[in-house]
Amino acid sequence: MVGPGGREIEQLLRARELTVVAWSDQDLAAKSQQTSPATDMLMLDLRALPRLPVSLEAFTRQHPSVPVLLLLLWLDPAIMLEAMRSGVKECLQEPVSAEALAAAFARIAASRDARPAGDVFAFLGAKGGVGTTTAAVNVATELSRLGSGGTLLIDFHLAYGDAAVFLAAEPTFSVADALENTHRLDPAFLKSLCAKTKAGLELLASPNRALAVLVDAGRVRTLIDAASRSFRYVVLDLCHTDPVVVDGLDAVKKFVVIANQELATVRGASRIAATLNQRYGKERVVLAVSRYDLQAGIGQGDIERVVGWKVRHLLPSNYRVALEALNTGCPFVVSNQTDLSRALKALARELAEMSESNKGTRGIFGRLRGRS
Repeated sequence: MVGPGGREIEQLLRARELTVVAWSDQDLAAKSQQTSPATDMLMLDLRALPRLPVSLEAFTRQHPSVPVLLLLLWLDPAIMLEAMRSGVKECLQEPVSAEALAAAFARIAASRDARPAGDVFAFLGAKGGVGTTTAAVNVATELSRLGSGGTLLIDFHLAYGDAAVFLAAEPTFSVADALENTHRLDPAFLKSLCAKTKAGLELLASPNRALAVLVDAGRVRTLIDAASRSFRYVVLDLCHTDPVVVDGLDAVKKFVVIANQELATVRGASRIAATLNQRYGKERVVLAVSRYDLQAGIGQGDIERVVGWKVRHLLPSNYRVALEALNTGCPFVVSNQTDLSRALKALARELAEMSESNKGTRGIFGRLRGRS
């Protein structure tokens, strides 16, 4: 709760078994800079305040999944328009009754429940050429074979990405079209931009033209949110040198950082892991080593010491299989039974099992509806 609140409002909330925590404007500004919002819903009491908090828009950008409910003395059109632009989901007018509050909560819960539980996984290479696209394409292909609901691979290289080549796809549209039209990214429009591949997954390809708009983290968040509402799994093939994209990845459940046994790459992995840890938290980062060679001068222990992470997956080297898959446009997890194929299938299964284990939690949205 931001604002004065009052005993009546607190009683209405506690009657629904909700915990009420008072925040100041300074608290809201601080939460806007943190990875975790520390709340399931934000209620903003503007009945005794002259304006919206300056940090509200920053908070909703940082935590788009947290619904915001606004309390007003009267429904001022100018304030309501500004509130909607800042991410407010519901407005209630004084006096606030239990019935009006219940109806607002039901709309919030229904809106939340209507969204499919799509999970987002991001692949970043410690530097170019370490096999990030190979891993992303094959894991996405395996995820599309593991469950229903569809899988989308987004090639987030804003120029010259190769995922379409790996999948023998000839897309008509690209991620540029999506980022330029975030204001109309409903499920039907998004799917019209995607190319269906022979491997079974859908692809939103890298563009072969310059973008017509300036890309910011807000556009990236909007695209990923739209994708997660349309597909069971969303896999992102990311460019490690694009900080604008990296800043918009709040919805990502797991980041898979790909390194190999070269010193420059290990140092790059250390920098990327530190950035992701600071921005999104260490528990969301997985470290994998591609083209792993037991006889290499830099071993698994050396990589773990430099990066500060345990290596979760070792992806053995198999140049012939990887090259053949690239030339034919058929991901090798479809039919190949090599150690490399089995390692990437194991990574895909781990991500899928992680998603399944998080199902079934109702959280605050069950309580918003009332006791069942």
